[in-house]
Amino acid sequence: MFVEWRNIGLLGALFLGACASSSADIAPTYVSPMIYQSYNCQQLAMEAQSVSARATVLSGAQDKQRTNDTIATTAAVVIFWPAAFLVGGDKQTAAELGNMKGQMVAIEQAAIAKKCNIQFQKPEPKAE
Repeated sequence: MFVEWRNIGLLGALFLGACASSSADIAPTYVSPMIYQSYNCQQLAMEAQSVSARATVLSGAQDKQRTNDTIATTAAVVIFWPAAFLVGGDKQTAAELGNMKGQMVAIEQAAIAKKCNIQFQKPEPKAE
């Protein structure tokens, strides 16, 4: 009996690793600031607000998917472990969120180069 429970725990750990990533763990993808070189400071500020709003929506969706995956995986491992193979997160949301984060970095770099007076608020580092 001990071996069975240990195997179930190992399977659970493996499947939890396949869950969607937390939005805070998704790194920005590279976006060249050159795409914003023709923007003036006001346009950069407006673009930053738009990208930030979209990133916020995507972050919420990503974190919700992570929660759903974690719940489904835990239930699948405890109740019916083959169902855990169906859990996999949402790679499209994660990719789009990474792109939005990359765009924010590029917008900030363009704003600095143009000496715009735009304040970019960095996310708080997560406590571990």
